[in-house]
Amino acid sequence: MADRKIRKRSIALIIATILATAYTVYLIVYFTGSTASADGAAEALGGVIASSLVAPHAIVFLIGALFGWVGVLAKANWAALTAAILYAVAAVLFILYFMFSLPILILGFIGYANQRKINIKLLQPKA
Repeated sequence: MADRKIRKRSIALIIATILATAYTVYLIVYFTGSTASADGAAEALGGVIASSLVAPHAIVFLIGALFGWVGVLAKANWAALTAAILYAVAAVLFILYFMFSLPILILGFIGYANQRKINIKLLQPKA
């Protein structure tokens, strides 16, 4: 067991970041497609209103996903914490989609804690 290699990145953080990226892409594609494929003026207006309601949620999730990728690639626990906090803010911005944000939010905070432990373990001198 002592010879076991130390993981350098948190698996939960990687999964949370991949899910956040996929969710953000879904939001952008779905809500821009709903306005582009509208048949009438009323349907287009409804799509614009829906897109404007979801836009802050999607933008904050996108920024959180970017911080998540910084946290994964640079092994930076501060970026992972920032990403998890932004996921929480995004969940509050659009309560209707809270159930989609919750797993990413939980994995983000778990990923931050794991990455912090990994970074601390890597900084300790070898005995």
